[in-house]
Amino acid sequence: MKIAVYSGSFNPLHIGHLAILRYLVKKAGYQRVLLIVSPQSPFKDAASNLSGQARYEAACKALARHPELKGVEASDIELTMQPPHYTIRTLDTLQAQNPGADITLVIGADNLESFPRWRDYARILTEYGISVYPRKGYHRGHLKARLMRANPSYKIELLNAPLVTISSTEIREALESGRDISKYLM
Repeated sequence: MKIAVYSGSFNPLHIGHLAILRYLVKKAGYQRVLLIVSPQSPFKDAASNLSGQARYEAACKALARHPELKGVEASDIELTMQPPHYTIRTLDTLQAQNPGADITLVIGADNLESFPRWRDYARILTEYGISVYPRKGYHRGHLKARLMRANPSYKIELLNAPLVTISSTEIREALESGRDISKYLM
């Protein structure tokens, strides 16, 4: 079974996330997509006062509004794991829970640029692999080539997914300024 692991703070889930999820289940060939709600990225400041549990519950409700996303499920696995919350620990735990599954991490091109800073990034790239969706301002091909020069056996797939041009940060800022952003929410 091919399992995509799509993790993030998802604060809030928006139409960009929806486009990626649709792509993963309808075009990329994943039988299962785990939307992992992360407690807090070690590379980001706390985004808001929303707890991980509140974001997980919001993700469950958002997915329930999109029954076409068959095979996608929200997961609170990182919320229940002891810190530190490193992606490699999550992937190892998921692999132990799903023996024989082909697990791949899904990230945006913005994360590909900083990927060598991730804990055990070389293990992620050799044992699990990553699928990278485009983000405005990031040239995935150059970033992939740089990593592949370091180790040609890395598993890095560039997804032909839609370009995500909106961010959760922009949505939170619009909310704070009182603008109606409902059309952008998942």
